[in-house]
Parts: sequence; structure tokens; C-alpha cells
Amino acid sequence: MSRPDHQRESRPGAVEKRVLRRHLGRQVEASDMVAAEVPVAFACNGVPFAVMMATPDDLDDFALGFALGEGIVADASEVTVESIETSLEGISITLSIPPGRADALAGRQRSLEGRSGCGVCGTAQIEAVLRPPPVVGTGGTITVEALDRALRELQGQQPLNALTGATHAAGWANAEGCVALVREDVGRHNALDKLIGAMARAGIDPGAGFAVVTSRASFEMVMKAAQAGIPVLAAISAPTALAIALAETAGLTLVGFAREHGHVVYSHRRRLRGKIAGVAA
Repeated sequence: MSRPDHQRESRPGAVEKRVLRRHLGRQVEASDMVAAEVPVAFACNGVPFAVMMATPDDLDDFALGFALGEGIVADASEVTVESIETSLEGISITLSIPPGRADALAGRQRSLEGRSGCGVCGTAQIEAVLRPPPVVGTGGTITVEALDRALRELQGQQPLNALTGATHAAGWANAEGCVALVREDVGRHNALDKLIGAMARAGIDPGAGFAVVTSRASFEMVMKAAQAGIPVLAAISAPTALAIALAETAGLTLVGFAREHGHVVYSHRRRLRGKIAGVAA
């Protein structure tokens, strides 16, 4: 069945809508591009695990990154994306993982959907949410100049947000601050999952650079970064207290309020070289 015209996507992740636009006392009928958001259901070895609300783009990356960022598997070689099926109700992604991983996953099944990509909504056990994060590798050091460069480059590599104004982005930069990969989604967690998946598919060493995200640094974001072995996570907004505690435990360098000409370092400041703006915690 084909979609009605008002639901037809003009490009992956965006949908054209008719709107009434008012500005400076004038009003006009116009077309507007809005971000798509659909249910994405994950099943592991045929058993439903979670339903996330996400932008239906870069789904192969999302599937792999979700498995890695959620700690379902420890390595990309342990997961196979069996199928990605689209229906009127949403998108279903079937993953195949080793039996031992499936057994460990059974206690973490979710009974509720994850709204806008939340990594914890509906998780059956509190212990599964607050599981100790893995300790990231030593990684290299980066300069303040490299961080500033990555933030500048990230701004220009968000085509979906430029079109809709409604998506977050997660970017991967090398030690010099050159942004090599960017993924976007309406959910900040999804954007990071997609980035993690894209990095794994490209064979990128997580310890060879750092991640920058256009969101706050919640504990889920730190957990996903630690699971992926990313040693430095820089967010343009604030972290939470639990995110800082998890970053300390995982050996991860957490940077918040990362903007042009300044930032705040909250944990493991040794990886940042140069004059550090802001107040380090």
C-alpha cells in the first residue's frame, strides 16, 4: 500500500508537510520539511527486546551500534543483522547473537517502548540499567584546538538538522579534530548508536580519536561511549551527576558545555592538552 502524499518522504529521515507560516504579521501557505520518527522494534534471536522511537535512516548502523552500545554484544563480530523490514506500523530489525549473549540478555528485556531513543525506558531490572561500565582504553591525548575544530566541523555536517531543525548529531573525530563520521537522529541516544555502528562497520579504532554530540551528556550516553571503547566524549550541553560518576569509573574523559572558545572538563582531564577553558570538576 502506498503512503498518502502528505506522508511521502522527500529524503531519508525527512517528510514534507503543508504548513501555515506566520512571520512579521504575514502568513502564507508553504511546504515544510520535518524529521521522521517511527517505532523501530529490535528482536534478538527471534525474541523481542526493545522498541525505540527513531529516525528511519542509517538503520544498518543503528542496528549494529545499538547492539554494541547497549552491551548486548562485546564485538561487532558477535552480531548479524538478519533483516530490516518496514511496514505501516514501523520498522522491525532482527539480530542474531551467540546463545550465551542471548541468555544474559533475557533478564534485561523491556516491557515499554523507548521514547525518542531512551536507552533505559522499560528495562526490567534496575541492576541492568546501572550495570558497571567497562573501563575504556588509555587512548591518546587531544588538544583543545582539535576539540574546537571538531565542534566547528560538526556544525556543517548535519544535513538533516539543517533541513528540519529537529535532530541531534553524533560525530567521530580523529586526534587532529577532523570529523570523519556523523550520524543524525531525533533521539540523541540513537544518533550515538548509529555513530558507534558506523565506526564498527568502517573498522575505526575507538581509541584513536573522540566523539562529539549535540546534546546533554546523560548517563546513557556515557555508558554507550564506554561500551564502545570511546575514551573522550564531548557534549555541547551539560552532563548529569550520574554521567560524571560513570565517566570517572570507566576512565572516560567527559567534556560538557563544549562550545566555541570554551568547555568544562568533568573527568579524567589528562587526555586534554592545552589551555583548558571553563572550570574543571
